[in-house]
Amino acid sequence: MASLTAFEEFSALFEQGGMSVTAEQYAAFEKYAALLCEWNERMNLTAITDPEGIALKHFYDSVYPFTLLPPAEGESLIDVGTGAGFPSIPMGIMHPDLKLTLLDSLNKRVNFLTAVMSEIGLDGECIHGRAEEQGRFIKSGNPMRESFGIATARAVANLRELCEYCLPFVKIGGRFYALKGRDGENELKDAKAAIKTLGGEVELCKPYALPGGDERVLIVVRKAKRTPEKYPRNAGQMKKAPL
Repeated sequence: MASLTAFEEFSALFEQGGMSVTAEQYAAFEKYAALLCEWNERMNLTAITDPEGIALKHFYDSVYPFTLLPPAEGESLIDVGTGAGFPSIPMGIMHPDLKLTLLDSLNKRVNFLTAVMSEIGLDGECIHGRAEEQGRFIKSGNPMRESFGIATARAVANLRELCEYCLPFVKIGGRFYALKGRDGENELKDAKAAIKTLGGEVELCKPYALPGGDERVLIVVRKAKRTPEKYPRNAGQMKKAPL
């Protein structure tokens, strides 16, 4: 059984969002889908494994939000808590000029991501680590802190916590792209104080819908000034005293 819809159907889906997919890009998506399904039998990567679901809710849903505010060519992008590689790997397939860093706290997932990147010929770095540790301030210097043009997360965590995890990675003038569900606008209301504290300014809050009707919200935060040295805190501190 095919892991991904046929090229004509896949291409037509992306065209609904104003995106064009080449045969070479489709071949990379096809390999990715096959590896996702294969590895998913051995470890929990995703509950969505049908060809239509993978095409729409993993691949299209990873790439389309970035058409609303496109990244600069050659931009560095860190995907925080990337899981099975969303949105970074689909973005890398569609925009091979991006410099990708994929960060995840589970080593088994990092092994999967490394295998996918190798199989589809995508350059990038896959890092095993926790965001609150990799992004923290270190007096001797942290090459990951405030060094990326883009940080992104397609995570279920609340936006307030996501900002604390992600904004420390973003350089001044860069952006944090939060790919949220239908409650994104409400989360933004609760996160505004945190965004300001962490050195960010809301640049975009854009509701949209996937083909088929599922509601989404893209929130983009521009980094206006340095994140104070004490952030990010650990998860326990975030929960005990949210910003």
